[in-house]
Amino acid sequence: MLPISLEIDRLTLRSSVRNVAIIAHVDHGKTTLVDGLLRQSHVFREHQEVGDLILDSNALEREKGITILAKNTAIRFHDVTINIIDTPGHADFSGEVERVLGMADGCLLLVDAAEGPMPQTRFVLRKAMQMRLKPIVVVNKIDRANARPAEVLSEVHDLFLDLATDVEQLDFPVIYTNAREGTATLDPAHPGTDLVPLFDTILARIPAPSVDLESGFQLVVSNIRANEYLGRTAIGRVTRGRVRRGDPLVRIDATGQVWRQKANELFAFQGLDTVSVEEALAGDIVLLTGIEDVQIGDTIATADVPEALPRIEVEQPTVQMTIGVNTSPLGGREGQYVTSRHLRARLFRELETNIALRVEETGSNDQFLVSGRGELHLAILVETLRREGYEFEVSRPRIIPREIGGVPCEPREHLVIEALEGHVGALTFELTSRSASLLNQVHDGRGNVRLEYRIPTRGLIGFRGQFLTLTRGEGSMSSVVDGFEPIGAELSQTRNGALVASNAGTATTLGLNNAQERGETFIEPGAQVYEGMIVGVSKYPRDIPINVCKKKEQTNIRSSTADIAVRLSPPVLMSLEESLAWIEDDELVEVTPKSVRIRKKLLTEESRLRARKNAVQR
Repeated sequence: MLPISLEIDRLTLRSSVRNVAIIAHVDHGKTTLVDGLLRQSHVFREHQEVGDLILDSNALEREKGITILAKNTAIRFHDVTINIIDTPGHADFSGEVERVLGMADGCLLLVDAAEGPMPQTRFVLRKAMQMRLKPIVVVNKIDRANARPAEVLSEVHDLFLDLATDVEQLDFPVIYTNAREGTATLDPAHPGTDLVPLFDTILARIPAPSVDLESGFQLVVSNIRANEYLGRTAIGRVTRGRVRRGDPLVRIDATGQVWRQKANELFAFQGLDTVSVEEALAGDIVLLTGIEDVQIGDTIATADVPEALPRIEVEQPTVQMTIGVNTSPLGGREGQYVTSRHLRARLFRELETNIALRVEETGSNDQFLVSGRGELHLAILVETLRREGYEFEVSRPRIIPREIGGVPCEPREHLVIEALEGHVGALTFELTSRSASLLNQVHDGRGNVRLEYRIPTRGLIGFRGQFLTLTRGEGSMSSVVDGFEPIGAELSQTRNGALVASNAGTATTLGLNNAQERGETFIEPGAQVYEGMIVGVSKYPRDIPINVCKKKEQTNIRSSTADIAVRLSPPVLMSLEESLAWIEDDELVEVTPKSVRIRKKLLTEESRLRARKNAVQR
């Protein structure tokens, strides 16, 4: 170990590089701001059509309008390479944030000029401060009619005072932007014309890497990219030293075992592309190929000095569900991959890149316990598998308790709701039944209200769909886990019973008309139905068996087609995410590439009655 003075003497300041992460709450404009930075740094050819939300290339990201995966890009400004790390804004994908912040020296903290700091804002800022990143506060969307930049900045100051661990973290510059128009200014009263003020602030306030170029090469893998030509590609920031193409290297895995490797190819980010480079230095963010079986968190080092870096640590999952082989009577008809072998291999392959996920074997060879950060985290995994051709069944999400001081505890979340004043009564009634406690209520004087609650995570399961109904789609909600408390009382029932098919066959208009007298239906005439399949929601708290395949008998004076005159109400068509939130503990969601069905775990009425009787006797 060298004396501290000698170690400092060997450090080199790389003024031609800046590494910055963009962090924010969901929908505060991170990806739109990255669009503007890319365009104004002239990384695209003139007249090149690139569209909007350029980095959100994943189909699910574009459909849902959120960033799911952390991504890298790089731009040049005044001969300085600015490596940009775009991170997800939704709390369920915070594992993506945690694994990539180590590549940055500073961060842009985006805050909506109308909404102000939200739960995820607090989470990502806390992580950035723990890693001692230099922040730049960006108050975005200053063009909104209800923008309140002065009040939002005051709220940001309060947030920094609450989270800062030393006085230096309270010294941060503030930039006001309209990311959609690609403008930035130091004074919100005088709108800017471009993003140059933000570029200048990044160069002035984000520290250049101060690195050791003389010691042996080291890099911790923060991301993995697959390529059919190059194979698995490791992405990370060079911590010290330098590396050239063809250099002998080692990979140090989670157990500390050392594996001999070689850097086949070396790439750097440039705009949306990657370019081959001969050499990378400490402080650069690079892509390495030829590293076999590489995993996120592994250390890649020079073969001469195989020293491991600390592995990337992320917070533990809070919600879990069971994923298993589809056992319904319609199973195996619509999927390409339907066996437990296919499902197991795919789930464990997901662990290579999704480090906030956990997959465990169960007592059954056909079922696996999958744990994640929240409902949406798990729902995105399920939707991804479905689109890849997998067919399976999924249980209701449930919380993962932790034992703290010998007491079983459950996760609790800070929930923030923006809604119209007219919806407060219904929201209050619903959230009270879910054991939520009101922390704060603020009216803006224009008919809008902001509600803050503390609520157990299990109380939020199934609430998002109910929230959209109660607010008629005119509200927004967000939450983030902020601690654990002893498990409270059981929640009251949050939905009515189900309409359960009592016969197998094809749904008819007559059968569905009878069902709609008892509740709302989920299917249309002609749909294939099996016994135990849930075909609707009842008007009553109890489940109701119903024959939706019933046909009208033919007679001399009545045709079997007479039911054509019957007018049915449109069915309630639930998405995969809504189905997962709706089901109870005794139900499953059957997922195939073509269909999403809801069913009882026990398909026959007799078996369900027997199970209820046994439960009462116990």
